[in-house]
Amino acid sequence: MSGASPLPDVDWEPVREFWAAAARETLVIPRCSGCERYVWYPKPACPHCASQDMGWQEVSGRAALFSWAVVERALFAPFEDKAPYVTGLVALEEDPAVRLVTNIVDCSAQALRMDMPVCVVFRPLEFSGVEGSVTAPFFAPRG
Repeated sequence: MSGASPLPDVDWEPVREFWAAAARETLVIPRCSGCERYVWYPKPACPHCASQDMGWQEVSGRAALFSWAVVERALFAPFEDKAPYVTGLVALEEDPAVRLVTNIVDCSAQALRMDMPVCVVFRPLEFSGVEGSVTAPFFAPRG
């Protein structure tokens, strides 16, 4: 990662709409117009029916905590100020087969439980010593 920014490339075509929606504090996921299934990570064709008619659709942001890990020691310098932090995999309510990698916020690691209801929250993703920030979806406990 030497010299590379830890911020996502919000202009990269496959995920441009994802980051544009996040800037508006909206969570969107690609959905196939042919079979109406959600597809994550974005692909040019649906892996279920091969349709190339894919579009971005807003989702509720409700999910269940599928898995998580506590990062005690950052591997890369830009993340050092964030440790310890919790990375997680959440299963979307609209389609539990769609799982997003995220950070879990507003909760101690000790309080986390499998299938815990979580919801999207939007926060600036920023790093010490790195210019700029990106509004990103994180997940926090629901209720």
